[in-house]
Amino acid sequence: MKFFIDTAGLAEIKEAAGYGFLDGVTTNPTLLAREKVRDADEHIRQICALTPGPVSAEVTALDASGMAEEGRRLAALAPNVVIKLPLTMPGLAACRILRAAGIAVNATLVFSAVQALLAAKSGAAYVSPFVGRLDENGTDGMRLVEEILGIYRNYGYNTEVIVASIRHPQHVLRAALAGAHICTIPFAVLSKLASHPLTDKGLETFLADWKKNAG
Repeated sequence: MKFFIDTAGLAEIKEAAGYGFLDGVTTNPTLLAREKVRDADEHIRQICALTPGPVSAEVTALDASGMAEEGRRLAALAPNVVIKLPLTMPGLAACRILRAAGIAVNATLVFSAVQALLAAKSGAAYVSPFVGRLDENGTDGMRLVEEILGIYRNYGYNTEVIVASIRHPQHVLRAALAGAHICTIPFAVLSKLASHPLTDKGLETFLADWKKNAG
């Protein structure tokens, strides 16, 4: 499984890259606003320079032609930019346009398996089901991931599933068990993946025993 970080924070991306297992970055307008970004294009360029992996940059236009035009502009910022399009009918139309131009698309805001099927049929390189938001609304988000993976296997689609809206390490575990291709993880959750109280206790015991021996 590949690990992306879901952030627009340059410091977080640098730290995550330093762990050695960062495979890409996903951003969106909310994340950019949270960082108080004024020049979004330059900020995306800086993110792309921090990782050779895919960097998802989201359009803000709502019509197909506007999305396609904005997508072409964003794709020209760096060779590893992936265009994030909403799973709407105009978004699907824009996906086909950009795919024909050789530009990779991440279909986002996906909340049903049928939406994911449409994304694959439109040529999306990635599809992003939002599991945390579904959980918060009384639906099992990871069940959606399993359904999407099953449909893609049935028909041989190459679209990769990015499990998004990750809330805790169990989402990452269940995504891995389901066979999802990618998890895009907030920095706060990413930092918890290697943590376990028994690891901390064991380390404390080892160091205490060594200190006694050395004394």
